[in-house]
This record gives sequence, structure tokens and C-alpha cells, in this order.
Amino acid sequence: MQKQNNPFLYNCVYFIGIGGIGMSALARYFKARGVEKVLGYDLTPSSLTETLQKEGIAVHYNDLGSEVLNGLTPSDTLVIYTPAVPQTHGELQAFLKAGFRVEKRAQALGEAVAQQELYAVAGTHGKTTTSTLLAHLLHSSVGSNAFLGGISANFRSNLLIDKNSSRVVAEADEYDRSFLRLYPHCAIVTATSPDHLDIYGTEESYKQGFRDFVEQIERGGTLFYRKGTFEEEQLPKAVHSFSYLSNWKKDMPQEKADIYSDNVRLEKEELYFDWHFPKQKIHFKDLRLHTPFPINAENATAAIAAALLAGASEEQIRSGLATFKGVKRRFEFVLRSEKQILIDDYAHHPEELRASISSITRLFPNEPILGIFQPHLYSRTKDFYHEFAQALSALDQVILLPIYPAREEPIPGVSSELILDELPQKDKWLVKREDFLQFMSSYPLSIPRVVVTVGAGNIDRLVEPLAALLKEKEKK
Repeated sequence: MQKQNNPFLYNCVYFIGIGGIGMSALARYFKARGVEKVLGYDLTPSSLTETLQKEGIAVHYNDLGSEVLNGLTPSDTLVIYTPAVPQTHGELQAFLKAGFRVEKRAQALGEAVAQQELYAVAGTHGKTTTSTLLAHLLHSSVGSNAFLGGISANFRSNLLIDKNSSRVVAEADEYDRSFLRLYPHCAIVTATSPDHLDIYGTEESYKQGFRDFVEQIERGGTLFYRKGTFEEEQLPKAVHSFSYLSNWKKDMPQEKADIYSDNVRLEKEELYFDWHFPKQKIHFKDLRLHTPFPINAENATAAIAAALLAGASEEQIRSGLATFKGVKRRFEFVLRSEKQILIDDYAHHPEELRASISSITRLFPNEPILGIFQPHLYSRTKDFYHEFAQALSALDQVILLPIYPAREEPIPGVSSELILDELPQKDKWLVKREDFLQFMSSYPLSIPRVVVTVGAGNIDRLVEPLAALLKEKEKK
């Protein structure tokens, strides 16, 4: 294989935006595969970058511009960047002008998994939990590598390495059409609710992106798709396609799909359900999932199907479900006591937010709930502020933080106030991030036992300080 198609022939791999969840997994992967020098830049320190540094990967936090070239040569260095980094970034421009091989993260991921049997999980929401659960089921049974979009609580990493397996699970990100770099043996599509309209332009274009993705499944491969995401005529012709769903909502009519779960129930804060694949005459009763949020029955429905396809047995699946600890920042219990519950969740799309709140209210049906939400991206808030308000209306009390901009410049007239103004609650507040902990320490009401922090920005940096504050209040 020629050098330009083989990243492992380079002695140095440099990452611009190394602290991102997908980028850090790739950095760890190249390090594990024996690349001599793995290093990179990120905007700010984080728990992820600190972990990378402990693992021997050098990280700096200043844009060095052309100085980054010192000691690096185009013949020996591969540069990988995240599309979240602006094209004007000084280091990126320096590498491009100096003739280095420069790739987006998606291209590098595609090359890393190209020679393996790929199980790819795509979808507007649910893909991180589904891919992490599938990786856990396979890693503990038939073996698998994995590139994950979150930190597995079981493995404390977003990368799983199994040198004896040629199978790999990867989260297939639709942002920037990244998933079109992947050619899976098996794909799961969890949802196609419109998002990233700054990239796709229209809802139809967004959904077309997913149709293009599933057309890339290898001939004779398999697609598991959440019922309703595709019409029958949109399914790839040379692929085995199966719909799935879970009847996890008590107030919704029971539906059937090619594969489905039902009898979803909570017992002693664990989730139980039955799983059915009628065409194959497979029925698993009383499966136990350690993570107690009902929406996870739907994520598990797809993961079980893919695990069976890969060769896992019923007993291996039962054991894997029962030992699955979840994903950091996906329905994560930060505090869990008689006096105080604090849950942290990554939800940042209205459908994710609705599913998250629905699961939490079902788990704690008779208790008031305080939700703290940080909107992510000006463009997403502009497109969906009505829907965000509708999802948040199921909470008893709401605190909004200002929008986390990530890669975006402000849009005139777009702020968290758009959501606040549409909330029906009497008890609602918009609080600056820097004032949040002081606001909570002098909260104008009694803080409910159940508190949930939600968002994909830097709200995660407030979670531990909030937990410490709640613990102090618990003592009083």
C-alpha cells in the first residue's frame, strides 16, 4: 500500500483539536499501534487532554502558527484535524502551505477501520450509547475493537483494542457528512431527526445523507434501522434490512417491527425487558440492563441484534447487558442517595432532550425535577428553540445557561432567551455560567431531590462543583 493511503507509515501523527472525543480516540489508536510520535493542539485543557498527557501524548493549548513546523517534515508527519477547527486556524494553514499531508478526522477513521469488519452506528441521537453497548457486548464475547463517541464506564476509555479481532465498532458521525467515509459490514441507524442544518441546509438533505450512508453498506451486509427512519423503497437493495423499535413508553400504543422489545419495566432501579425477532423465531425474556433509563431498552434492542449477527450467544448477551455500566455523560448518576440525585446527560437535540426527560420522569415519577440546560450552537438554537422549550416543559423547574458557541460566531437575535420566553414554568431562570454556582448556593426555592444537568458544551465543567455544593447542602 502506498504511503499516502497508509497512515501507519508515518512516524509522527499530529492532531489539531486533539481533545475532541473522536480525535482523542484516534490519537490513542495511533499510539497503541506503535506510531513513534503522537501529539497535538487543543483550545483548552480538559479531563480528556489530561488523560492523553498521562498516556504519553503531548498536548499544547496555544495556536503556534508556523512555529508548529519546527522539527516536523512533510515526509514523516501526518496531520489530522477536526472540522470543528476553523479553516483560518494558524497551525492548520501552516501545515497546508508547507505541503504536509492533511486529513479530516473522518478520513483518518475510515483508513483506520478499512481492513476490519465494521459495525457502524449512526443517528441523530442514541448512537453513542448504542455503539458503546454493542462494543461491550462484542468485546466480552466474540471480541472487537471500538472507536466510541463517549467514555465507556466499563473500560474508562473511548477506544477498545483487541489485537486478536478483525472486527470493529465505530460511531458514525453525520456532522460534516463524516459517515460517508465509512463502508460498514453492518450498520445501525437510530434516528434521522433533522440536525446540523448549518451543514445540510434542509431537512430533506439531512435525511438524504443517511440514505447515502446506508447505500455504502457492503453488498450482502446488514442494516438495522429504527422503524420510521426509512421508507421501504429507500432501503439499500443489496443489503439485508430489518426495522427495530422498543415499546418503552407506557403511554404509547404497542407497536411491532422486524425486531422489537416490550414488557419494559423498572425493578429495583434496573431495567428489564423482553426481546423479539419473530422471523428468526428468537425470543429472549427478562433481559436485565444495569442502566435503569427506559430509553436504553431501545438502544439495547439494536445492539442485541448486531451482537447476534456477529456471533454472540444468548448467555453472552445476557451477561453483557447485566454488566454494562453505561457511558460517561449519558444518563450518568453523579450523586445517588436518599436525599439527593444528580444526573448528567449529553442531550443537545430536542429529541434527545425529550427522551432524556421522559426516562428520568419515569424513573422518579412522583418527584419534582430541576433541569439545568446549556443550549449547544447558535444555529441549532435558532432552528429548534420551540422544540427545546416543549421538551423542557415537562420539568418542574428550569435553569438555562447561555448558548455554548463551539465553532460558531453569534447570530444576531439568537440567545437562550428564545427558549426561556417559551417555557410555561413559573420557576425558570437564565443564569450566566460564571454566576451559576453562586446562584445555586442561594437558590430561591428548595432544591428538589432530583437535579439533571443537560448539554453538549462546557456544562460538564460545572457538574463536579455542583455535586460538591449539593453534598454540602445535604449535610445541613
